[in-house]
Amino acid sequence: MARTRNRSMGRAGTVVQERSERTRRKLVQAGAELFHRNGYANATLGEIAAYAGVTKGALYFHFASKEELAEAVRLRGCALLHEAVRELGASGLRPLQTLVDTTHWLARNLREEPAIPAGFRIAKECAGLREGVTDFHRVWLAAVCELLGQAREAGELRTEIAWESIESLVAAAACGIEMLAGTGMPYAELQRRVTGLWSLLLPSLVPEGAEANYRAGTPGTYPLFRSADDPADAPLDAFGAPVPAGVTGSTG
Repeated sequence: MARTRNRSMGRAGTVVQERSERTRRKLVQAGAELFHRNGYANATLGEIAAYAGVTKGALYFHFASKEELAEAVRLRGCALLHEAVRELGASGLRPLQTLVDTTHWLARNLREEPAIPAGFRIAKECAGLREGVTDFHRVWLAAVCELLGQAREAGELRTEIAWESIESLVAAAACGIEMLAGTGMPYAELQRRVTGLWSLLLPSLVPEGAEANYRAGTPGTYPLFRSADDPADAPLDAFGAPVPAGVTGSTG
């Protein structure tokens, strides 16, 4: 009897813990949505609790203050970014291609995952207000510079250009993606602009001719640069890539 009672209590404890984790995830998601939509100062805990479909008491059980909830939102954004970089790197891509694809990941998730734009917005609104909190701008910049450094170590970058110049240019371009998204342009337009950005940067970053080894567009698109085997008059798709023989219409 005692063993049966202990098993029942164990199962009940697991159910309670799972329910608590679900509630916490809902609150972080709701917080991300409202911080992104309304800003940190204007989003209230009452509104966030209502949006998550829970009581304010349940919110305070998990987060003692709006600052704590905002930090949880920022940490979720960081976790998503690091997970994306790990998955892209594990797929066998070159570090520079991983960087290109990570910027496309950012462009997409600035639209699809509210923790990402919320992380940027909270960092801007709360800059200098409190020490020891996560600054998503710094985390994003660190991820970009880390991948660029790996590309340098792998010999992917031009050696005749000063490293400081390369790092500054790429860092400024990568951080500008969030600013472009903040204008409210449609995702398709943002995607085209990120592709256009890399179509200009790649030939400047890698040794002459090596740009053909990279894809400036999103995963699944063709390289943006013609190879020696492509006919000079080959039609180009929406990303500026040669359309394979037998394919008609836009592939963008």
